[in-house]
Amino acid sequence: MQITYPVPAETTSVFVVAVDRTPTELSSIVPWRMGKPHRRAAMEVLGTPRLELEAFRAGQSPWKRLEPQAFRAGQSPWKRVEVEGDDDLRRVRKARHHVVVSSTAPVAAQPEAAQIARAAARGVAEAYHGVIVDQLTGSAVYHCAECPGERPEFRLGDDWLGWATEVGEHSSCPPWNPAGTEICTCLRVTTRGLRRFGLPEVMLDGAACAHSLCTVNVLRTVAQRLLTGHLDWLADNPDARCRTIGEHLRVDGADFALFSGSPDLDGEPFRVRLTRDAADRSCLRIGPPAGFDGSLNDWLCRTPGLLAA
Repeated sequence: MQITYPVPAETTSVFVVAVDRTPTELSSIVPWRMGKPHRRAAMEVLGTPRLELEAFRAGQSPWKRLEPQAFRAGQSPWKRVEVEGDDDLRRVRKARHHVVVSSTAPVAAQPEAAQIARAAARGVAEAYHGVIVDQLTGSAVYHCAECPGERPEFRLGDDWLGWATEVGEHSSCPPWNPAGTEICTCLRVTTRGLRRFGLPEVMLDGAACAHSLCTVNVLRTVAQRLLTGHLDWLADNPDARCRTIGEHLRVDGADFALFSGSPDLDGEPFRVRLTRDAADRSCLRIGPPAGFDGSLNDWLCRTPGLLAA
């Protein structure tokens, strides 16, 4: 069986830099306060849809919320799990001004177009001691003046991927009981950020909440493998508006090691099955391969190099 997914002609990335000082003379910051790897490219596209900067007072900003948009009442049986207490997020909510850095570019120009825009946002953040938020992932982007800026090479693990984590109100989540036989199936995790590259988001539904670390580990590894093939395909088919792939994906220890920072992990190849999500056709659902003898949680526990909690 094969899966065909649409590929958009262009995608948009928006980075919001939350600052307290009044931002002035942004043109003197971009590209001159940017790191060298992306400075020349920023000069070439500044003022075009591929790189636009605009400053707003926070109360007048078109960008209002950091949290993912809530589901409409009655639209979903899931409730979102919000993260509170992060210092960067508190600074964002209290900021007086927003500098919105946006880039709309052909999908074949990714990931470079998004990297240039984020490099520009880093320059603004350094000049005004601001906090960068990626609107698509809904999370802050790590940045400090003394740290290296935007890398010349692209790495998905460099804050390009976020997560929408939801707990099913009507799914099974029995009280903790070491001797119990009930199985928890309450967790749903979906990536946020792949669609900027013209790729569907990937989702894992029905895992035990105790296996959240395994769930994220599997999702980001699958996302990395899918994106690598997708970008290679785009380089050869820049004008194509759909792509067909097989439903079975094979990842191994080396794929997982890209995110763990460990040497190549041993073990048998980890096999994944891709299907269309019935509720959201723009997502790919991942799960055990056909014929796997065991539950979803049994499959997750076989993640190379990582044991479930």
